[in-house]
Amino acid sequence: MRADIGLKEVAERAGVSMRTVSNVVRDTGRFSEATRERVLRAVEELGYRPNTAARRLRTGRSGVLLLAVPELSMPYFAELAGHVLREAAAQGCTLLVEATGGHPEAELEIALGRTDPLVDGVILSPLALDDRAAAQVGVPLVLLGERVHELPCPHITIDNTGAAREATAHLLARGRRRVAVIGRQTVPHAATSATRLAGYRQALEAAGLRYEEALAPAVAAYGRADGAAAMRALLELAEPPDAVFCFADAMAEGALAVVRERGLGIPGDVAVVGFDDVEASRYTAPPLTTVAPDKGALARLAVGALVRRIGGAEAKEPSVLLAGHRLVVRESG
Repeated sequence: MRADIGLKEVAERAGVSMRTVSNVVRDTGRFSEATRERVLRAVEELGYRPNTAARRLRTGRSGVLLLAVPELSMPYFAELAGHVLREAAAQGCTLLVEATGGHPEAELEIALGRTDPLVDGVILSPLALDDRAAAQVGVPLVLLGERVHELPCPHITIDNTGAAREATAHLLARGRRRVAVIGRQTVPHAATSATRLAGYRQALEAAGLRYEEALAPAVAAYGRADGAAAMRALLELAEPPDAVFCFADAMAEGALAVVRERGLGIPGDVAVVGFDDVEASRYTAPPLTTVAPDKGALARLAVGALVRRIGGAEAKEPSVLLAGHRLVVRESG
């Protein structure tokens, strides 16, 4: 990556004027979606980054954003970070990425603005943030994730309840009648569990089926081992499930492994559906049916909202911004 790449080189590569590049990068002015895509492609191909020192002298801002997620080792957050990185670059910003471990103290420090002083604003995906303690937000802040907070800042999410309802309804439409769920949690602020469990229960009710807690074993985390342990417990039931909906693809991978090791067919004996549509879901055995959040839209909404917030547009920003999702049907269910 060359350090001397500027607007001129990006403009030449994209076949537009320097003013158009500037407008796209700053998300100002008028331009078509095709022009935007062409400029963003040139920005990414050339590795264009704005001159942070010059910008700070000119505007008082550094153009540095921070993305804070629970774990970068989780495929969903790693893929989401890649999308946010590209969107930040498209806005002419530099992105720092930090893992909080889901610790409430670390999340609170970030929400209160106790970060690198160069950071203009933060995109935070919290697991255990205390809204009361974070009431006096100390930095332009945008929140990502399932839990809708009471903080005075934009929140970017998808319709998790609707997505879970669709995934469960899909299994029921395939003739499954003992649909289990892996992902129920009992800890405070478990919004992923609460919203997706609600959608699962709505689909059961619509089909005239009752909710059985035995078909929803509690899990401590959303990793492969957690999915495998829950799947083993489900298969030990007197009436085991004929389908399983997992709240994360990683858990679905663990569940698939256990079903295979028991010598059962997928989806013949047990259908499996996941959530996240991470890259690995295309290569499981068999390929995983899963809910695909629009990660690109999540990133675009989050970065756009943060840039506008840094520019002082808080009052005009809706409290909740929804990205889309779709069910990707593959061979597992």
